[in-house]
Amino acid sequence: MESNFVDYVKIYCRSGKGGRGSAHLRHVKYNPNGGPDGGDGGKGGSIILRGNHNYWTLLHLRYERHIFAEHGGNGGRDKCHGTDGKDVYIDVPCGTVVYNAETGKYVCDVTYDGQEVVLLKGGRGGLGNFQFRSATNQAPRYAQPGEPMQEMTIILELKLLADVGLVGFPNAGKSTLVSALSNARPKIANYPFTTMEPSLGIVGYRDNKSFVMADIPGIIEGASEGKGLGLRFLRHIERNSLLLFMVPGDTDDIKREYDILLNELAQFNPELLDKHRVLAVTKCDLLDAELIDMLKEELKTPSDDKSSLCREDIGGSVPVVFISAVANMGLDELKDVLWRELNAESNKLAAVMAEDTLVHRDKDMSRFAQELADEGEDEEIEYIDLDDLEDLEYLEELDTLEDA
Repeated sequence: MESNFVDYVKIYCRSGKGGRGSAHLRHVKYNPNGGPDGGDGGKGGSIILRGNHNYWTLLHLRYERHIFAEHGGNGGRDKCHGTDGKDVYIDVPCGTVVYNAETGKYVCDVTYDGQEVVLLKGGRGGLGNFQFRSATNQAPRYAQPGEPMQEMTIILELKLLADVGLVGFPNAGKSTLVSALSNARPKIANYPFTTMEPSLGIVGYRDNKSFVMADIPGIIEGASEGKGLGLRFLRHIERNSLLLFMVPGDTDDIKREYDILLNELAQFNPELLDKHRVLAVTKCDLLDAELIDMLKEELKTPSDDKSSLCREDIGGSVPVVFISAVANMGLDELKDVLWRELNAESNKLAAVMAEDTLVHRDKDMSRFAQELADEGEDEEIEYIDLDDLEDLEYLEELDTLEDA
């Protein structure tokens, strides 16, 4: 069964071309030399992206491979203006990033509800010969053809907007935690990669406050190079304000697993290391109190490995919480820590997003082709506009009039 969660689509977009101006000369009874009266062409329609909070995936665009705006109408006699082409609005969920599918270049970003971004501007309409009349040229036999359309094949990529993003290996207890703290019901099973798509849950807090938690599929060592589920879901972590690392308590080396996760995020996007982090040691119902105390002391001790990214931050700048979602152990303490970190003065992601100062990287073209193939979006999308034949015929008519 195909999933309803779609976070990656490839679409061919084309704006409308401007209508051509008319080169008509007025010929009526009793006024055979009425002069030029050709009207202007209409403006072509634009392609506009619009943020819509009612959407949370790109499913509605999954099979809409071509999106065309309307062409502007041609000018007519008696100085009649051509009709303007209608703009086409593409509603996308908040957090959608647009890339050029041919070059991998970043194009634009839609981050909040109601935001409108002009993706492709429609062509201006051509001027009719009435606009070119003058004292020395009282019967111009030419008009402008109108500006051409713009076209682009784009990649729409959704990056989930959430307050807290869960980062961990498969079977670390991420889905169990989301189901325990919210009304979300992700799939839970005792085998790796149970979660194949992200899910969001609203976590209730004191005094009717709440925050959004994102359950992201498990990461394995080498995920930044395409192993496991690869790069597909790592991008969802980029939009989270706070990262909650989850490592099971029965792991042989908690620091090593945390360091592997941190290294994968650094390889994917080094800016992720600037986000606030919290470490949750899960499945602590399997541990006794003496072992938990021993782990707390061990995590407070800086690592001797100087190459380790987590050498000095665990127990220092990164809080550590011991929890068990099944036994409802330490969940209130975890929510207190998450709320404190989310509202810390140094955690200003919301303010940064409001000022549109987020930095986006272009796609790495060495991996872009494989990424398109993995998403099933590697086929070429082509379209031939038959209206171009009309423009050729019109230009031939103008050439005939000028020769006459």
